[in-house]
Amino acid sequence: MAYDVKVVPTSVVSEVYDSCRSGRFYSSKADISGVCVKLVTAFKSDLDMWVDNFRSMSDSVRSHAMVICLQDDSRGLEVDYDPVTSIAVLYNFDYYGWIKSIALAIVSDILEDSHRIFAVHGAALDLDGRGVAIIAPSKTGKTTQSWGLLRTRNASLVTDDWFFVRLTGGRPRASGSEKNCYIDADIGDVWEEYRPLVATTRFDGRGRGIANIRWVKGPDAVVDQTSVSDIVLLKRDPSDDEVVRELTSEQALDYLAANDFCNPHQMIRDDRKHQLRMRFFERFLSGCRVHLVNTVLSPEETQQAIRGALGAGE
Repeated sequence: MAYDVKVVPTSVVSEVYDSCRSGRFYSSKADISGVCVKLVTAFKSDLDMWVDNFRSMSDSVRSHAMVICLQDDSRGLEVDYDPVTSIAVLYNFDYYGWIKSIALAIVSDILEDSHRIFAVHGAALDLDGRGVAIIAPSKTGKTTQSWGLLRTRNASLVTDDWFFVRLTGGRPRASGSEKNCYIDADIGDVWEEYRPLVATTRFDGRGRGIANIRWVKGPDAVVDQTSVSDIVLLKRDPSDDEVVRELTSEQALDYLAANDFCNPHQMIRDDRKHQLRMRFFERFLSGCRVHLVNTVLSPEETQQAIRGALGAGE
């Protein structure tokens, strides 16, 4: 991970927040899975993406968590986090993708302790009433393949990046976390159906932008939640000739644990949190069928392999 998270006392973040009250800062409150997260930033571009990305929360609701973005030339790319107040101070972040991921990680930190609602850094879709999750390490094709599956008849997106799970007596329930998606400018080069969406999206200096998939797929393109029956894990290993195989829940848990749960954005990484997350994933995986897909083939060929494993049509 390109940035470090340092746990600091409440007095440190409180002093920073007090200094922001007297300066020129933008702010907005978001509703992230029922948690009110306030963004305070010196940069208008952060605010614009935040508002497009997340559902809004009324200003009358007091914040449960806060993300403060500052520029400080005396410091590097750093995060100071206080788990008592759930305030994170981000220094010198010019990439919105990490800002929104840290906000989601703070919400995850709150919910997994207080409400036994757990976060998964992955995509979730509803394929005609059947929930499918895609979980993968960075740069193995998670977003490409989830948007590929979205082209399936009667498919809806829950989220393409981060979802929250409740474990009930039946199938695990996955719910979305964002109003709109933070997409790559080249998604239309892979799947031509999304070229009109790319044409209407404003991209940042890293070729990423907030896009509303409903513009090209209609109002039913996004649903709030789904009941997960299948999990697709991705890897990219040119030395392995096997493209698809089914895993036991124990094998899948070993894979996720070896890859840091496929989530580089975790605010607290102590043993207690690790064991809490291990117990969650053990239950989550045991309630689903799990497939491991090697994404060494072309996106189109990989998509066909995933659909074959899921038994999904066009």
